[in-house]
Amino acid sequence: MSNQDLPELPASIADYLSTCLDELDSQRFARRILDYDAGLWRGNEEETQQRLGWLHVHESMPPLTQSLSSFAAQARTDGFRDAVLLGMGGSSLGAEVLSQVIGTSPGHLRLHVLDSTVPGAVRNIRDRIDLPHTLFIVSSKSGGTLEPNVLLQYFWHETLSVEGDNAGSHFIAITDAGSSLEALARENRFREVFLNPSDVGGRYSVLSLFGLVPGALMGIDPTLLLERAHLMKRHCPAHIAARDCPSAWLGAYLAACTRSGRNKLTILTSPRLRSFGLWAEQLIAESIGKEGTGIVPVSEEPLLSPKAYSGDRTFVYIRLSGDQCDEMDAHAASLKESGQPCTVIELPDTYALGTEFFRWEYATAVTGALLGVNPFDQPDVQSAKDASTAMLRHYESHREFPQIDGLPSLKDLIGSAAPPDYVAIMAYLHQTPEMDAVFHAFRRTVSEKHGGLATTLGYGPRYLHSTGQLHKGGPDECVLLQFVCEQGEDVPVPEKSYSFGIVAEAQALGDLQALRSLNRRVTRIVLKRDSAEDLAQALRDSL
Repeated sequence: MSNQDLPELPASIADYLSTCLDELDSQRFARRILDYDAGLWRGNEEETQQRLGWLHVHESMPPLTQSLSSFAAQARTDGFRDAVLLGMGGSSLGAEVLSQVIGTSPGHLRLHVLDSTVPGAVRNIRDRIDLPHTLFIVSSKSGGTLEPNVLLQYFWHETLSVEGDNAGSHFIAITDAGSSLEALARENRFREVFLNPSDVGGRYSVLSLFGLVPGALMGIDPTLLLERAHLMKRHCPAHIAARDCPSAWLGAYLAACTRSGRNKLTILTSPRLRSFGLWAEQLIAESIGKEGTGIVPVSEEPLLSPKAYSGDRTFVYIRLSGDQCDEMDAHAASLKESGQPCTVIELPDTYALGTEFFRWEYATAVTGALLGVNPFDQPDVQSAKDASTAMLRHYESHREFPQIDGLPSLKDLIGSAAPPDYVAIMAYLHQTPEMDAVFHAFRRTVSEKHGGLATTLGYGPRYLHSTGQLHKGGPDECVLLQFVCEQGEDVPVPEKSYSFGIVAEAQALGDLQALRSLNRRVTRIVLKRDSAEDLAQALRDSL
């Protein structure tokens, strides 16, 4: 992808793009980012400078990854067949993409990613594994994140009951040096503690140990992934013009479309790359959605006819060669013919993920500079964390949660939405194919009835570490629908006075409180059971 795509764009977007590319050149962006010049972005320059290590993972990672293959081989020799990753956001989404796109090599460990506190999700993983043959990956940069900590407590207790003093050999940790997780892992004699470079931030960490360790256990070659990333890095030298740098071009394209009023980035993929959209969603939403500005990433949305989309859309189609691309190829072509801005990125094979991870990280840094926001902080994430903690403490003190009132109906709230609004579904439910199908149909109905309105779907609490920042810090264009269920079959958190159901409810209520304090348009739909049938019925009754 380069300036050869420019003539295919609508004239107005092409003009904005040229301006953005010229700005990058006048700022000497390519030179300055390689020099770790944090002055390219607003905010705390010292902190920002400590978040640029992703630029050089092809140099910093090889010494750390040389032993990964032997570590993975020993895990297989010791009888492990499954690996369960306990993490959130940037600590888990990259590994999820590697698992879904490249997959597990024969004879290697099957990876299960658990990034939910919803009881049904916890039970599902517990039921699918055999503890004596399972290795747990506790993945947390700071070590202080609630979700992986309570998940660790649960699975440590389960493993301890089966393996006794040998429980530690079933756990590894990936964290920063000096974190509370490092101390806990060493105290409990974890099989291995992998210390990641501290200058690699969570959502930029897929090509660091947070992605490479799970990848190696699946039989993915970390060296090849890093080599592919380096190929893209070589296209970003200090002297290059922005229009000749694929990564800078993509960032300028996103910024140009946003400046023109097209801030709904609709990510299209060929089938095998579907999970890439979730990773890109987190990267973009959490990096750019702040200070009233933002790009709204829209992934896995039902396809509409080109003329049905609202005028606030931008499209990127990520295509894997050899995949079943006919339907999406035709859709992308029709979008271009209708005058929608749409650019195509081609992956020759699955290991080209390494190339794309770097391209999109660099592009996000470019977009932040052009839109005047710092892509390396997340000022509004903490508000939801604090509110969730307060809710949990309230429950521990009163054995109940505070009452919620004054919320609009689902019908009234959606009825008030029109482009450039978007509808964000926030579901504290167990994600299943059946649940996805109900939400998919609902998203189509909402879009078709409301002028091509963009819709997003995030399962809680995962979205709190992704689009949660955008919902609070981005433009006030969001109509937010929170779905929860009444307490059903629950799972206790060992040595705590609460359960996973209580944790999930505290997180949902905390986020709701944070959103209401910002006067966001939000409502809450309570299901009787965590089931696709109850969800479908609730939607029929509400619309």
